[in-house]
Amino acid sequence: WLVIDRKVYDVSKFSKQHPGGSRVISHYAGQDATDAFVAFHNDESLVKKYLKSLLIGELAPDQPSFESNKKKSLLEDFRELRCTIKKMGLLRPNYIFFFLIFLHLLVLDAASWLVVWYFGISLVPFLVGIAFFTIAQIQMGWFQHDLGHCSVFRKPKWNRLLQIVVINVLKGLPASWWNHLHNQHHAKPNCFRKDPDLNMHPLLFSLGKTLSVEVSMGMAEEAKILKTESYRVRVSGLQLAHYNVFSFFSLEKRRRSSCLTIISIGISSVS
Repeated sequence: WLVIDRKVYDVSKFSKQHPGGSRVISHYAGQDATDAFVAFHNDESLVKKYLKSLLIGELAPDQPSFESNKKKSLLEDFRELRCTIKKMGLLRPNYIFFFLIFLHLLVLDAASWLVVWYFGISLVPFLVGIAFFTIAQIQMGWFQHDLGHCSVFRKPKWNRLLQIVVINVLKGLPASWWNHLHNQHHAKPNCFRKDPDLNMHPLLFSLGKTLSVEVSMGMAEEAKILKTESYRVRVSGLQLAHYNVFSFFSLEKRRRSSCLTIISIGISSVS
C-alpha cells in the first residue's frame, strides 16, 4: 500500500500492470507518494479513475501527510512553488523550440556522414565528422530525455513514439531501458539502493561520512559474507584516515536480465 493525498491504496496487484513499471511503485511501499504521483502524471483526473478501485482507507487525522525524514516546511514551500510555476505557464512546451532542436540534430548527424563520404577519411574531414557526430549524439540524448519526461507533447503516446525514433533508431539504445532506470531516479533521487544513478558499477565509491555510513550499514545488514578491513593508506599525498573496504558479489535481478556485480568500496572519511 501507499498514500496519495492522505488516501491509502492497495497497489499489490496493480503494480505489475503499472505502465511505469512495478519497481517505481515498490520504492514507495508504505510511504506517502503524493509528490511523486503529481510529478509523474500530467492528467491526474484520468489516472485517479483507476485509483478508485484500489482505495482501502484514509490516514487518521493525527497522522502527518509526509514522511518522518522530511521537513514539513520544505515540502510546503516546494508544493507552493510548483503551483506557482504551473500557473505561470512555465511548464507549457514551446513546439517551435523543440522542432528546431530536432531539426538541428538531424542536420548535424547527416552532416557528419556527408563530410566523410564527400571529402574522404583524411585527418581533417574525419575530425570534422567526429565533431558533428558527437554534438548530434549529445543533443539527441538531451532531446530524448525531455521526451522521456513527456515534456514535449501533451499526449504521452506522441512523446513515447518520438523518443523511440530518437534513442532507438538514431542512438541505438532501448527507450524502455532508459525510462525504467530514469523513472526510478526521479522517484527516489539520490536514495541509495533505490536510485539507479547511485549504482556506479562495477565499483561504488561513497565519499563523505553520512552516505558512507549508510552504505556500509546497509551492506552489513544484508550480507553475512561481508569482509571488512580497516587500514591507513596514502593515495596521491592524501591520507585516508579510515578506509573501509566492503566487497562482495551479488546477483541483482533486473527487469530484463540478471548480472553479476561488485557492489562495493566505501570510504568513510577522507582527510
